[in-house]
Amino acid sequence: MPQITKKICELTVGQLSARSGAAVSALHFYETKGLISSRRTSGNQRRYDRDALRRVAFIRAAQRVGIPLATIREALAGLPDGRTPNRADWARLSEAWRVELDARIAQLGKLRDSLEDCIGCGCLSLDRCALSNPDDRFGSVGTGSMLYGQRDAG
Repeated sequence: MPQITKKICELTVGQLSARSGAAVSALHFYETKGLISSRRTSGNQRRYDRDALRRVAFIRAAQRVGIPLATIREALAGLPDGRTPNRADWARLSEAWRVELDARIAQLGKLRDSLEDCIGCGCLSLDRCALSNPDDRFGSVGTGSMLYGQRDAG
């Protein structure tokens, strides 16, 4: 891993990529989504403040546990003066995200159980399958396209 001296206050996109482990394309994507920012040199090259390393680490850690980028962006936008998240911020945000993750884990457990019930049944019927068409209230009346016209007419 390339070492960056303390004298260097800004990083090129290549240096940020090498130090953070994020691909250059990912860094550009994060920038377009407003997760990180850079300034442009007179030669139109990107330069990132050193704190972008911590910001990218925060983004990647949150992504690894399944937090959507939109949620990460909201969290970063909620920090005072757009500062880089610190350990206390991570603790506070990760505690809030725990509830969301627990709900998703429960939902995935239900999905897994539905899949286990479905394996081997062989129906593959989109009009009756609890996995492909959950909570279908109109399945016993007819197909969706037939019902669509009937609901409008009524």
